[in-house]
Amino acid sequence: MAKVKVGYVQMSCSADKAQNLSKAITQVREAAAKGAQVICLQELFTSLYFCDVEDYDNFKLAEPIPGPSTESLGAVAKELGVVIIASLFEKRTEGLYHNTTAVLDADGAYLGKYRKMHIPDDPAYYEKFYFTPGDLGYKVFKTKFATIGVLICWDQWYPEAARITSLMGAQILFYPTAIGWATSQDDATNTEQYNAWQTMQRSHAVANGVHVVSVNRVGLEQDGAMKFWGGSFISNPFGTILHQSSHETEEVIVHELDLSKTDRYRTHWPFLRDRRIDSYQPITKRYIDDEA
Repeated sequence: MAKVKVGYVQMSCSADKAQNLSKAITQVREAAAKGAQVICLQELFTSLYFCDVEDYDNFKLAEPIPGPSTESLGAVAKELGVVIIASLFEKRTEGLYHNTTAVLDADGAYLGKYRKMHIPDDPAYYEKFYFTPGDLGYKVFKTKFATIGVLICWDQWYPEAARITSLMGAQILFYPTAIGWATSQDDATNTEQYNAWQTMQRSHAVANGVHVVSVNRVGLEQDGAMKFWGGSFISNPFGTILHQSSHETEEVIVHELDLSKTDRYRTHWPFLRDRRIDSYQPITKRYIDDEA
């Protein structure tokens, strides 16, 4: 299909997992009613962003994939005839957990999952305590409406992840996300952080000639200490922002993408043609020095 309508849900979350899932399903229905064919939910949408603390009780939020949430979402996907991209806290087995996104096709079928490869560990983002790094590699999913690639939040900062996923045939890169700023920081710092985040992902669109859809949560969490900055956006293959959401409010957005533009941009700006793949072996080193 040359054109596809993508939707995303930018929402706030509560401590009630069932309530969050129900809210997300309501928003998916709204997106579908607006014509969305592929709908992406934000990172870990069934809970508050629990990685702000290292607390063993939070492991109770995890579930198998496929499992209860994918079963519920699969039924909705089938009913509405839409693709749903759902980011969940996966319990793989006792003591082994991942930050994982599942993809449900328009007939409700579970197409598979991507496990987050890059796991951060920073103040208020203690993800290494919870998540084992992904071991499925980079993934693309051939849905009814488009071949999509899914990466997750911290993956956003790594051009290698976007490149490999694009080379595997992704027509659109989706990034479910949970990122914000400390409310104690000044406005200039916050603006600089957001601009860096968006610029990095726009560069993935340009370098690979694909659309990018980045979906972030919004609202205050951590007793008001963290403001998730929303600002979800859609970029075309040349980095132009087709839509950008508010930093303050929940939004359900639907936008039509013309996937045929990938060919035009890649033809006129042939970055893939001119890649010197014979020269890239050093990229697999941690750092290029005498100790490598």
